[in-house]
This record gives sequence, C-alpha cells and structure tokens, in this order.
Amino acid sequence: MQLQFVGSGDAFGSGGRFHACFHVTAGADAVAANFLIDCGASSLIAMKRLGIDGNAIDFILLSHFHADHCGGVPFFMLDAQFVAKRTRPLVIAGPAPLETWFHRVMDAAYAGSSRWERQFELSLVELAPQTAWRFNTIEILPALVRHSEANICHGYRVALDDKILAYSGDTEWTDSLIGLARDADLFVSEACTYDKPLPMHLAYRQLVENLPALRPRRLIITHMGDDMLARRGAIAHETAEDGLIVEI
Repeated sequence: MQLQFVGSGDAFGSGGRFHACFHVTAGADAVAANFLIDCGASSLIAMKRLGIDGNAIDFILLSHFHADHCGGVPFFMLDAQFVAKRTRPLVIAGPAPLETWFHRVMDAAYAGSSRWERQFELSLVELAPQTAWRFNTIEILPALVRHSEANICHGYRVALDDKILAYSGDTEWTDSLIGLARDADLFVSEACTYDKPLPMHLAYRQLVENLPALRPRRLIITHMGDDMLARRGAIAHETAEDGLIVEI
C-alpha cells in the first residue's frame, strides 16, 4: 500500500500547503486500490501538479464536511464530467448527512450542478461509526471523533494488503483514537499546535503523551498550523509534506 500526501495543510494554507487530501494505491490487478481520503478545496490543483489521474480513482472517503477536507469535491466532479470525460463509476463515502451535503455543496459551487446529467454513475454511501464498510478488498472502519457539535466527524482505520492505515481526521483528544490507531502500520494524525490544544484539534505534545496507548508502528503528523511549522526542529516524529510518498 502506498500513500501520497496530495495536501497536508490546515484550513488556512499555513506554510503554503494544499488542503487535506491523501491518495492511497495498492496492487495492479483487477482489484487494485485507488482512492482519496479527503478532498479539500485546493485538492484538484494539487492532484494535477502531482500528475494523479482522477479517472483512475474509485472512491473518495470524506472525514467530515469542513471545506478544507471536502471543498474540492465540486471541482473534482466537474473536471470528471467536462475535462476528463469520466465514464467509470465513482463512489463518495462519508458520515451522514452525506447526500444532503453533496447536493448543497454542488449547488453552492455551481448552481444546479447537483442535478446535471452525468456520463458516469455516482454512488453516495453514508458510513456509520464502528460499522465496517468494504470496497473490493478494502475494509474501512469509521470511528467517531470530536471536531464539530453540528456534524458527525470520522477518523478511519483502513485495512488493505494485510496492512493497517489509520487517520485521525480533525479532532480533539478522544479515547476513540486508541482503538482507531492501536498497532496501525501507519497512523496519520493531525496536530495543529505544538503544546496548546485548540478547541476541536490536537496539540502535538498531547498526542505524544498518549502514544503509549496508541502504539502505532509509524506516526506522521499532518494538518500543522504556523505554530507547529515554526517549531519543527522540536518535533521528534515524521511530518508530512505535500507530495510526500510513503510505502506502508
């Protein structure tokens, strides 16, 4: 399994980074994996800069409905329809109310676009916390995290090729991260600040204090704000960069 950080930034583009988006691939046969985790507002630009073929992507897995994690979906959809001439089916999966959100965000970006006739089949799949969803050989287990009082927000534990990829999504500390990340081959975790927790977000020191309970085999920090970027010399763990490729 391979993960590429298409975008590793926070909502404010700190450090000139693109919004959250990870491209996951594995295998080369008929059940090969090719999907995105999150698709922030600037993700299509970043994908094209990296030469990622949007037509090859089978599904987009969304953690929550903040624009730096999902705002790129309308641009992805329109590019698929009018530029890439997509004909293969596409699945978008995420927390409820996914279908309501999809129509709202499409029409906000391009009026009426949620009802345009497409040349490809689109499926919207609402995921429930602690209920596994399978796509071909991929098993995805959503975990409820704490990032918004208004909407359900997920972290994910992805099983593929006998490997485990865990992703925190955006969240304050919550014990659900323990089951999500424990013994994962790679845990991609947000850490907006170095030592002062923000509402709805993790601080790096807070994450480190809980690592004995999480026990990931590898940890990469993403979604860093200016405070974290300014103190990277004090960070003892790997940090994400736009374009970074990681073999799991």
